[in-house]
Amino acid sequence: MLTLIKQEKFLLLALIAAFVAYPMEHWLLHSGQTIALTAGLVLIAFIVAASMRVAHHAELLAEKVGDPYGTMILTLAAVLVEVVILAIMMSNEASKTLVRDTIYSAVMLDINGILGLAALMGGLKHGEQSYNDDSARSYSVMILTAMGVSMVVPEFIPEANWKLYSAFTIGAMVVLYALFLRMQVGPHSYFFSYSYPEKRRKKDPVENEPAPVSLTLSIGTLIFGVVVIGALAEVMSKTLDLGLEGTGAPPVITAILVAAISAAPEILTALRAALANRMQSVVNIAMGASLSTVILTVPVMEAMALYTGQPFQMAMTPVQTVMIFITLIVSAINLNDGETNAIEGMTHFVLFATFIMLSLLGL
Repeated sequence: MLTLIKQEKFLLLALIAAFVAYPMEHWLLHSGQTIALTAGLVLIAFIVAASMRVAHHAELLAEKVGDPYGTMILTLAAVLVEVVILAIMMSNEASKTLVRDTIYSAVMLDINGILGLAALMGGLKHGEQSYNDDSARSYSVMILTAMGVSMVVPEFIPEANWKLYSAFTIGAMVVLYALFLRMQVGPHSYFFSYSYPEKRRKKDPVENEPAPVSLTLSIGTLIFGVVVIGALAEVMSKTLDLGLEGTGAPPVITAILVAAISAAPEILTALRAALANRMQSVVNIAMGASLSTVILTVPVMEAMALYTGQPFQMAMTPVQTVMIFITLIVSAINLNDGETNAIEGMTHFVLFATFIMLSLLGL
């Protein structure tokens, strides 16, 4: 028991923070903007700490079941964290663009940030890094389709018909994900895996073997972590909104924070995989997280909009649309030959830097 407490100390600290934050919520919201902003940033740190533990247990489950199931668990855990935070924040604030901006920010962060930095660092260390190009092509075409249907076409839908198209979008995303899931875990699972020559070392002594993974403990801790994150997000969203009010900070900053919170564990996992010359894991994490963010977040949020009767602004701005299409074109070119290198990583990372600059400019 003591060992478990030590292992989960960050999750326990996050739980304590939630117990402290709730009784103090009224005081935090009525003690000035500086205190509210500070509290919001501190709560974000606790949310990231909890999400790291959620990702750790998702990673343990991933190692237990192996690829492609493992990567699917990792990306689903990250998306679950994102959906929980988004749903809570949308129930507390009136911003109609938060969902759109968060999905856009997540795709920019996953493809250009995570994939770009991982390919750059891995390329500098190992040169060209191999992966299964079938996976990259499958991810790219599905991301393009999902974002086109849910975040480009809505610009042309009359306001009177938003409920009908919203229901159609939910159905389209569910069908797309069902097919993708069947491909990923069914007869086309080899699309998302790659056989590396240097598979495993089997000379490790018995005493150095890792302890067996407790599926029940990992699943229970993962669910508990998501609940703690949701509780922290409830207070964080209110304090952060008040703290940023009137500061002139671009509205997309909140969306970037939400995307970064959910992606933080993925970044570390992807960088470790790239430095270990396992680019297939990086592609699965970065592209899979992007696809999961769009294809799972959209129907949940659209269902929420239908339930409340208040539509979200899902159509991307012209700048966002251009950045998404440039990103997907560059990834289609870079990820078409089964190998990545530092130059390809740098092109994506420059696009990520451009996204940050445009966000700071309020575009």
